Amino acid sequence: MQTYIYPSISEWSLLFQRPIQPREDLQNTVLQIFEDLKNLQDQALFDYTEKFDGVKLSNILVSNQEKERAQQIVSEDLKQAMKLAFDNIQQFHLSQKEQKKIVETMPGVNCWRESRPIEKVGIYIPGGSAPLFSSVLMLGIPATIAGCPYISLCSPPDINGKINPAILVAAQLVGIRNIYKVGGIQAIAALTFGTPTIKAVDKILGPGNQYVTAAKQTAQSLGIAIDMPAGPSELLIIADESSNPEFVAADLLSQAEHGTDSQVILLTTSRDLLEQVLNQLSHQLSFLSRKAIASQALAHSRAIVLECLEDCIAFSNLYAPEHLILAVKNANAYVDKITAAGSVFLGNFSCESAGDYASGTNHTLPTNGYSKSYSGVSLDSFIKKISFQEITAQGLQNIGPSIEKMAEAEQLYAHKNAVSVRLKSIISNKI
Repeated sequence: MQTYIYPSISEWSLLFQRPIQPREDLQNTVLQIFEDLKNLQDQALFDYTEKFDGVKLSNILVSNQEKERAQQIVSEDLKQAMKLAFDNIQQFHLSQKEQKKIVETMPGVNCWRESRPIEKVGIYIPGGSAPLFSSVLMLGIPATIAGCPYISLCSPPDINGKINPAILVAAQLVGIRNIYKVGGIQAIAALTFGTPTIKAVDKILGPGNQYVTAAKQTAQSLGIAIDMPAGPSELLIIADESSNPEFVAADLLSQAEHGTDSQVILLTTSRDLLEQVLNQLSHQLSFLSRKAIASQALAHSRAIVLECLEDCIAFSNLYAPEHLILAVKNANAYVDKITAAGSVFLGNFSCESAGDYASGTNHTLPTNGYSKSYSGVSLDSFIKKISFQEITAQGLQNIGPSIEKMAEAEQLYAHKNAVSVRLKSIISNKI
């Protein structure tokens, strides 16, 4: 990790910088695949799966036999762990349901909102060296709670033409039936346009690499909603002399192993703690199976000593991390000062891994500074909120004159007239 001791505030902007990803011809690639998918439909999916995933498929849809086989392969211990996570995630997201509340803004004028599920949602789950079956739970559970009538899942196949069995088991636990062996840009294009096999959706959610992210942004430009802008995983830890260096190092590595483009930041008020954490990083790194990946991530990560915890909080709010750990004394005392973070973990025992898997909060979060203006996935990500109003004759008499004056001031006389004809009718009927 790059270390900085008491950098001045004028230097902070340089320390906020994320790793720059190469984007050679990325947009051209996305547009070409989208165009091919639009024209060739399922054939484009077969062709690009063979090209990028190295496997020639005869069927994209996951069969019932493949689902049954996955149930046999996945251990009962892992299934039980998934069930515990399922219960906690479900409980947390059920708490986000809103009850209809009618507000009488004035006599005779009633207003309220009601939630409706998004009709068709597509969930993207990365495969590869780290198949994120936990994301199936994080996205599928709120989608089913919301009552989305159609949920589809796309994930890239392995060299044998199979989706990781843990992903299939998680999908069955959640209740997702439409599962497709397709990944990358072509999966997002299929969810955007639809094919004879894969139905077009109204919203696409889920993590992915820079190609998937670029494809989702293109889908958004074509009128398909997405969950949020996304980038590489990141973690910021604020630590003081009360922090456990072993814990801090373990948390930094847990995020660094996500990918070579991940970034982790340590902010501390203690130079002694920084040295202990760096020693622990070196020690723990040697035991990791993903050591090479984590090492590359650490190369563009930073450990910074600042004067006080208030400075650490200020730095964090400007950086706006995906994950924030407050490993400090009296962590709850700083909660109100946090203005930008995807998900926050308080105290020495609140490891980021808990949020990734099983505490109940959602791990699909804004990255790359977007937590300044975006929230993580929640029940709201899968619903639309429709406002309603009901106005009685008395209510229109109460607000009508004000509406007439405002409409006339904006020179929208048809707006005014829509009120005026009703008020005249009310007066006539009274007479």
